[in-house]
Amino acid sequence: MLSSTFVRTKAGRSMPVRLTAVIAAALFLAGCPGQAPQTPSVNIQDEASASSDYYLKQLQQSSDDNKADWQLLAIRALLREGKLPQAGEQLKQLPKNLSSVQQVERQLLTAELQVANKSYVSARSTLGHLDNGSLSANQLVRFYQAQIAANQGKASLPLIRAYVAQEPLLTGKAHQTNLDQTWLALLQLTPQDMNSLVIDANENVLQGWLDLLRVYQDNKQDPDLLKAGIKDWQNRYPQNPAAKTLPAQLNQVLNFTQASTSKIALLLPMNGQAKVFADAIQQGFEAAKNGMAAPVQAPQQQSEPANNPDQASASADVNANGAVSTSAPSADTASVTAAQPSTPSQAPITPPQATNAQIKVYDTTSQPLAAILTQAQQDGATLVVGPLLKENVDQLSGTTTTLNVLALNQPGTPKDNPNICYFALSPEDEARDAARHMWEQQKRQPLLLIPRGSFGDRIAKAFNQEWQKLGGQTVLQQGIGSAGELRQSVNSGGIRMTGTPISAAPAPQAVTIAGLTIPAPPSDVPAESGDNVDAVYIVATQSQLTLIKPMIDMATTSRSKPAMYASSRSYQAGAGPDFRLEMEGLQFSDIPLLAGANPQLLQQASSRFRNDYSLVRLYAMGMDAWTLANHFAEMRQLPGFQVSGSTGMLTASPSCVINRKLPWLQYRQGMVVPVS
Repeated sequence: MLSSTFVRTKAGRSMPVRLTAVIAAALFLAGCPGQAPQTPSVNIQDEASASSDYYLKQLQQSSDDNKADWQLLAIRALLREGKLPQAGEQLKQLPKNLSSVQQVERQLLTAELQVANKSYVSARSTLGHLDNGSLSANQLVRFYQAQIAANQGKASLPLIRAYVAQEPLLTGKAHQTNLDQTWLALLQLTPQDMNSLVIDANENVLQGWLDLLRVYQDNKQDPDLLKAGIKDWQNRYPQNPAAKTLPAQLNQVLNFTQASTSKIALLLPMNGQAKVFADAIQQGFEAAKNGMAAPVQAPQQQSEPANNPDQASASADVNANGAVSTSAPSADTASVTAAQPSTPSQAPITPPQATNAQIKVYDTTSQPLAAILTQAQQDGATLVVGPLLKENVDQLSGTTTTLNVLALNQPGTPKDNPNICYFALSPEDEARDAARHMWEQQKRQPLLLIPRGSFGDRIAKAFNQEWQKLGGQTVLQQGIGSAGELRQSVNSGGIRMTGTPISAAPAPQAVTIAGLTIPAPPSDVPAESGDNVDAVYIVATQSQLTLIKPMIDMATTSRSKPAMYASSRSYQAGAGPDFRLEMEGLQFSDIPLLAGANPQLLQQASSRFRNDYSLVRLYAMGMDAWTLANHFAEMRQLPGFQVSGSTGMLTASPSCVINRKLPWLQYRQGMVVPVS
């Protein structure tokens, strides 16, 4: 039996020594009476994964020595939680006597707050004054991510350098994402950008990336050459991070296989009002398949074909919301001397010659789309072209087909599906191309003159979205009425260079409650002065344009006269020399076929459709659909792959929406000539 030693307490009682030791240990672990609990350790250069409430509580309880550190961590958490006003207030309340480490963290937090508030210029300035040599690895990642965000994803040397610099600091999924984003940024560089880049001699990794981009640009039109070029590059730059782990898109290139076109299912509405449009597309598709569509040749001056003015002004829109539209009137080919799109660095693809591919037409008005796709697959189809009508295209994403599909229209918000591409002719497509063209011509203050109603709203939205993507600011719009309304307005001031800013936010909608419809409140966005307007994009018929252009000329002085641009809607065959002289200086776009890129083919198509240029456009669309079908895999998998088509220079967006770059022409001294 163990002996027990007793001690006497102040109260005169005794207790075992062993029990006394246990109590003493407990008191030691709990802390002496009256002593504050230990403050958790804090390091502002490490991760800050706790909540802002936690850090603010620590701030209240900490000693003066640690208060600033907890406050800095609280600001980081507030930013992460999206509580920007609170983060800003905490930044203002930081003490002035910060240590050098704390000052650097404050600068970094200031830049992150500026990025979150979309003050990108201020953020770039703050980051430019920050010494990143004293940053920890965690802070460096934040520094580079702030730089990337402050560049708004626009391709530039600082953006690419930030991606390159943060690559060694990342692992796992974040590392692969960084490689993919580096590659996407490089792909946005134009040839002009590439020629103007100046990099340091020690930037070996960046040099490797730029050489990879050159390999890609030089060989992207030939998948086999591109595969060989990438492998050769990997041998030359074995230490480059992209050589060890290729960006996802380049991995697709190495695994590239051509899509089969041995059996094509052509889905078109062969009954009803849209049948006339479907017939034109089918004829163009089969003409290209049979080799009747001659390769695009250098345009020449043409003699004007006979034209029915009534037919020339005809318009066709597959449906009110559709992307297939031939509302643009016919082309005046009498004085076109050239209309070739700008020549890319590689030879563009032209329509393939005649093949033995089998084409079977399926009527989309006869049964549901899902049933047609199932039937086409059972029939052995290897690729689907169509459907045409927007309501059918909207159903595509809900189907389970594994067939490759080249839809001949596009939904409002195309979804990225690995086996679907979208090809459409639309006024929205023209508006986006107009925005890019005007931006390239250094215009920065555009005014849109567009029809009132949903048609004009669609054009304004498309133009504004593209303009903002390019880096532009406010776009003004002004609704125009019929030719009769315009005539009446001539004596009341005519066209003024003012408009209402186009809002990126959706317009307010009317609300129906218990059968009572409450109209949407009027927009509170006021009309703005157009004193600085330097470009006007006009979407009008020829009769409207005949009134609008002179009114703008009269309302502006030669010094303040904006550059004027028009859509193909106002370009008609049969316009005489008086009209061309009155349109002096105005630029307009149209598809290459109607702009004179291939006179022989235009003559054939015009004769086929009795000079109904609405149908000629759809015929050209059918020809390009055949070419795109034969290069489906390239359009889907190779960014920057180009097709020189009868409807434009065709490229694909990341979600495989086919974009068209149109040739631009100009009225000059009674002639129609290419824009130089």
